[in-house]
Amino acid sequence: MNSRAIALPIGRLLILISLMMIIPAITDMFAHNADWQIFLVCAILVGGFGLLTSIACQGQGRPQNFREAILFVNTAWLVFSFAGAVPMWASELNISFTDAFFESASGLTTTGSTILTGIETLPPGILLWRALLQWIGGIGVVSLAIWLLPSLRVSGNQLFALETSETATKPYGRIAPFLFRLLFLYSYLSVSCCLLYLACGMTLFDAVVHAMTTVSTGGFSTSDASFGQFQGLSVYWVATVFMLASSVPFLYLIRSFENRRFEFDVQILLLFVLITTGAFGVLYFERFVVHDTPFHMLTLAVFNVVSVVSTTGYGANDYLQFGAPVIAIFFVLTFFGGCAGSTSGGFKMFRIAVLLSYIRVLLQRMVRPHRVIAPKYHGKRISISILEGTFVFAVLYSATFVLFAVFYLFLQMNLETALSASATALANVGPGIGDIIGPAGNFQNLPDAAKWLLAIQMILGRLEILGGLLLFTPDFWRER
Repeated sequence: MNSRAIALPIGRLLILISLMMIIPAITDMFAHNADWQIFLVCAILVGGFGLLTSIACQGQGRPQNFREAILFVNTAWLVFSFAGAVPMWASELNISFTDAFFESASGLTTTGSTILTGIETLPPGILLWRALLQWIGGIGVVSLAIWLLPSLRVSGNQLFALETSETATKPYGRIAPFLFRLLFLYSYLSVSCCLLYLACGMTLFDAVVHAMTTVSTGGFSTSDASFGQFQGLSVYWVATVFMLASSVPFLYLIRSFENRRFEFDVQILLLFVLITTGAFGVLYFERFVVHDTPFHMLTLAVFNVVSVVSTTGYGANDYLQFGAPVIAIFFVLTFFGGCAGSTSGGFKMFRIAVLLSYIRVLLQRMVRPHRVIAPKYHGKRISISILEGTFVFAVLYSATFVLFAVFYLFLQMNLETALSASATALANVGPGIGDIIGPAGNFQNLPDAAKWLLAIQMILGRLEILGGLLLFTPDFWRER
């Protein structure tokens, strides 16, 4: 295994991250906050390390096989999480490195869980850096690596397939043209979202921060109250539309814009059915607690459901006050996630569509045992490899959720918090259920060991478990 081939793109991306640190440095400098010096020093240190790594590995071959691609993906997320934590740890936030790493990993994986309180009083540079981490993580640091290194070819396609769960590994023949379209669409959505937020009355700073965390389905905000700080219902509907857009496969959006027509997609239909059902379920119980206009209650119900299903994690109010049935609805919604090939996390609608198709076939075979029926998706037969992969993922997803929940129980967390923390970290959602880590709380008071485990689980969830678990198999390290 060529370790230098793995280190080379990581070094180059560290240079990119160091350049991103200059943005909050300039912001703090204009705000007369001393943290601008911290960001500048961290930019020099991280950029210098990346430059030295790039020089040392210059001329080496790039990742050319699946093992090197997997190792690169895992190393990249860990290294970038550490790099993102450095300025927060050294800043005037006065937090431990454990908390800084947790916040950084939560940002890059677009989970949105936070250990910070009094967010509205934090320096603008820190708020912008958190948003930038989520914006980078939304498109995928690894996807940016492929765009910067288009000659990866086969391994590049494997990396992008792992990152987005996209089954079509060569949507445009080569990965570079696709990534160019992807970055253009991502930037277009971000700018459009920002402009509409401005039209809804947000300040320029709030609009920029929330546009980045909306399109990335990350959920970091500029206040402890999240979206509850904004007046008027229009801002909730703008956020809802863009959270939904980012939960749809980006390849689907690209092709729809290029062909100027929207085609039917099973997983998108399932996504809207789930959101509609969940929203009306929440609205039914909400009306017994909240006494407001029907449209206002509908707006909050739809916003909160889309926020959880898209794994964004924004909050408009403490919806856990609506009663046990609503708590159960949101806990179940935590696991689903958006569509494959989007910025959202979770189990993904594509896998649910595959499982539903297979279940339907099994039921038909029970009625007519001699009938030859195959599970299909969009009228095409689902291959055995996809079925096997879906079932394996479902088992590993469930096992990972239970295993980490048990770990949290051993760390003296109550059952509600342990189950919710495991679910929200694995699905990259953000807020959990309960008084401690619910929409009205945060993760600050959890034990340090739990924060490290949660950060690892966030990265596992972002890499869709298999990418991380492969490192623990003997065959992965055995030379062929």
